[in-house]
Amino acid sequence: MNNNSHPIGVFDSGVGGLTVAKELRKLLNQEKIIYFGDTARVPYGNKSRETIIKFALESVLFLLKQNVKLVLIACNTSSSIALPVIRQYFRIPIIGVVNPAVRESVYATRNRRIGVIGTRATISSKIYEQEIRRLDSTIKVFAQSCPLFVPLVEEGWWDGEVVEGIVRSYLLPLKENKIDTLILACTHYPLLKKVIGKVMGENVVLIDSAREAAIEVKKILGEENLLCLEKRRGEKLVCFVTDKSESFKKIGEKFLGDKIKEIYEIKE
Repeated sequence: MNNNSHPIGVFDSGVGGLTVAKELRKLLNQEKIIYFGDTARVPYGNKSRETIIKFALESVLFLLKQNVKLVLIACNTSSSIALPVIRQYFRIPIIGVVNPAVRESVYATRNRRIGVIGTRATISSKIYEQEIRRLDSTIKVFAQSCPLFVPLVEEGWWDGEVVEGIVRSYLLPLKENKIDTLILACTHYPLLKKVIGKVMGENVVLIDSAREAAIEVKKILGEENLLCLEKRRGEKLVCFVTDKSESFKKIGEKFLGDKIKEIYEIKE
């Protein structure tokens, strides 16, 4: 059976993965996207490894019921911890957001000093250090967990003095270590990109894992002959959430700059 017309599945712990959906819509405007936001259990970054794997497996199973042709884990925490396990159980392409961002950061750095910011679970996994050094062992990596960033984004706090103060506090060690490239290792973080860029300065390149992941999806769909080549009718973005659908819709529309016309709240 030809699966070209089947949708792309995207999941995240909350609204942050819409940064990936936005980039996918730019690159692949023919494709339908099924987005699953586990808003009842956000954030994942302070959960145990076993819990993160369990949640990720449940999310993939939900998306498979929607007949998706590829799953993009738009959650750095799940990509860092659960992806190797998940890939053992499913045949369809399943990709994360770690490796695309790593490759771009190695290409972008000039002084070979790369910073990584993410949730506690992502930073504790050390996956970014491992993957960066696998590509270039001479690069120095400086990692910083920023546990307040996800709650700020989920509440729609993306700028202002309070937000800038929190960002500045977290990023000071990275500035002191004179990094020239910073990986935003959480798909929530691009929503804070303006403030992060202001704090770090114009000489620091920000690597947006959402954009790099979308590029990777396009590449894989092309290699697997799964690109949708027909003009699609109907809504191209359908969202499912596990809690607070109105809040998700409000914040999501603010970021997308577009209406979310189909959003459904599901329960366990």
